[in-house]
Amino acid sequence: MRICKVALGLFGPFCVLAISARVVNSQDKATPSTVQVHMVITDQAFASDSEIPVLRPETVEVKQRKNVLKVTQLIPAKGENAALQLFILIDDTCDPGLGTNLNDIRDFIDAQPASTLVGVAYMSNATIQITQNFTADHALAAKALRLPLGRLSAMDSPYLSLISLVKGWPQQKVRREVLMVSDGIDRLRGERSSTYPSRIGPGLGAAPGASTLPTISPDADTASTNSQRYGVIVHSIYATGAGRLGRNAWEAQLGQSGVAKIADETGGEYFALGTQNAVSFKPYLERLQRIFDNQFYLVFQAVPQKKDGLQRVSVSTAVANADIAAADNVWVPAGK
Repeated sequence: MRICKVALGLFGPFCVLAISARVVNSQDKATPSTVQVHMVITDQAFASDSEIPVLRPETVEVKQRKNVLKVTQLIPAKGENAALQLFILIDDTCDPGLGTNLNDIRDFIDAQPASTLVGVAYMSNATIQITQNFTADHALAAKALRLPLGRLSAMDSPYLSLISLVKGWPQQKVRREVLMVSDGIDRLRGERSSTYPSRIGPGLGAAPGASTLPTISPDADTASTNSQRYGVIVHSIYATGAGRLGRNAWEAQLGQSGVAKIADETGGEYFALGTQNAVSFKPYLERLQRIFDNQFYLVFQAVPQKKDGLQRVSVSTAVANADIAAADNVWVPAGK
């Protein structure tokens, strides 16, 4: 199998967005004390069965610390700006019983518009094995799906695998999104950094030594930061993992917390039904499609620092029933 790096040559003409020209052409609007940046946001309704509220540039507020930033454009990701690069990323430590849900993912891939390029890869050994690089041939991408192996490798970390993907993903001004299917358990590190005394019984004091308390993988933060650094939105579906850890409810909950953290901080969505597989992924994928259909490029003037770096921003709106999903941070070039 092929190990990541994502091949630039396979992206093709679908990846050339009109937004590239539109964003560049508006650079002269920047004031000396600000630089122009853009990020992808999702317009959602608080109630899933409600109509999506209409957003306009003047109804969206962006803050960087206490500074209210100037919004210059709000471009719907539709028509000539609809290009999307979507990577389906499946954890090879998932239980092969996931196979009953693969047809839901295949149908989802087949239903993508021509403007969406789809890639498929499997996570193992702290990297990814690509079974299909980005292609506009959705039938070909759907055929690249296979059952997860349901076994361990030498280095199993969905977080390091995600980092490997986003770092090898050539940057272009298109939507870049990942659908991860994983239990989120970091089997490589397995760190239990917090300790507490083991008690023999009520009032009997502590036993010799100490027990360990599992914690979220330390690589979850790094994976989130890298995804935001490279402008990748991460969505994830929980799937039961193989082996003893996959059956451990505590480990599964911590794994869910790690992946859900990344989804939230990158502006994505996390789908789970407790610590068990959903009978069908179809409702999740229908919601994900609704997310893709209601995304915008938000262009605004940010306050730069002396060096390039991620800057914390908050995106909000006063529009009734609107619930904007956006990354916590955006990459801001250094000031001149």
